[in-house]
Amino acid sequence: MRRWLLPALLLAALIGAWQAAASSGALADVLGLPSILVPSPLEVAEALAQNRHLYAENAWVTLREMLLGISAGLAVGLAVGYAMHLSRVTRDTVSPLVVASQAVPILVVAPIFVVWFGYGIWPKAAVIALTCFFPIALGVRAGLNSVDPQATKMMRTLDASRRQILWRVESPAALPSLFTGAKIAFVFAPIAAVFGEWAGATRGLGRAILYDNAQLQTANLFGDVALLAAMALALYGLLALTERRVVTWR
Repeated sequence: MRRWLLPALLLAALIGAWQAAASSGALADVLGLPSILVPSPLEVAEALAQNRHLYAENAWVTLREMLLGISAGLAVGLAVGYAMHLSRVTRDTVSPLVVASQAVPILVVAPIFVVWFGYGIWPKAAVIALTCFFPIALGVRAGLNSVDPQATKMMRTLDASRRQILWRVESPAALPSLFTGAKIAFVFAPIAAVFGEWAGATRGLGRAILYDNAQLQTANLFGDVALLAAMALALYGLLALTERRVVTWR
């Protein structure tokens, strides 16, 4: 209970301080802004309730993009991580390209994907996959390389094949690192989704952020951000729960 209660209490205290500062006008005075541009948590909650159908529609669009992109990034990251571990030639060939793929800013890549794939779900999923596969690939490779040499030696003395060593020793040992990389990817997935929608979209929370910002609808803007954070926390929590169920020896 402590792991849930302490963050909940801290969040409640922060929201309470925000409510008090916004309601009294102190926060607007500190920022030097009109009070209409500094909404309180209650005003954000009212905006969420009044526009719940629009929020739900945009959130569902962004969530589908995230799930598709994360799935693709997970598949590519696993394939690249195992390929670099199993073949030194592949590792020497692919590693520079993997690093280079992350050196290009997402804001530059996203418009290119929109030109290639249109305004549908695919360019956003591609942006998310490009962001997510890197920490997953590095996590898999690091985990596969962290196997105890004595365990591998013992398997060889038992006449185990390379495939048996890979699946019975190396792959289980790589699971903690894989989940660590996946957690990082899940946290960055909403950011990549927003960048993809900023490059070109008709729906989604990223598109809603652009519209609300242009209209100075700060309460709605905070609602968009709150939904993005809630989705990221939910995905992270599901992954952490899965890790506890799978990596039982950790």
